Amino acid sequence: MTTSENQYEIQKTEQEWKENLTPEQFRVLRKHGTERAGTSPLDKVYEEGTYLCAGCGQPLFSSDTKYNSGTGWPSFYQPLENAIGTNVDRSLFMTRTEVHCSRCGGHLGHVFSDGPKPTGQRYCMNGVSLEFIPDKSAN
Repeated sequence: MTTSENQYEIQKTEQEWKENLTPEQFRVLRKHGTERAGTSPLDKVYEEGTYLCAGCGQPLFSSDTKYNSGTGWPSFYQPLENAIGTNVDRSLFMTRTEVHCSRCGGHLGHVFSDGPKPTGQRYCMNGVSLEFIPDKSAN
């Protein structure tokens, strides 16, 4: 699946992305890869803070909306306002809703309609696509 790069505020060449991301971040964020379930340390982080896009630093999710989905990926029931965009993903012989950063277009994961209340959504994110910033005032 390709994303039209010219629709995003953050514009970089493929080479610039490669220079600014780890190989795994590049594979997931820019090439729509998926990290293996259970490999992200962020799956088990439940302290207060904000999850940012690892590609551009845009705030994406609050820890207030994170929950343990049991899937092996960090999961949230709601993104921050205007933080994400979605596309239809028809890869792997199925139709899913792909989630990307609204600022740089980086692939974050997918959203499913089997999440908890109040939204019923499960934003199943690749941890390698995220950076967690603890809330210093919570300590």
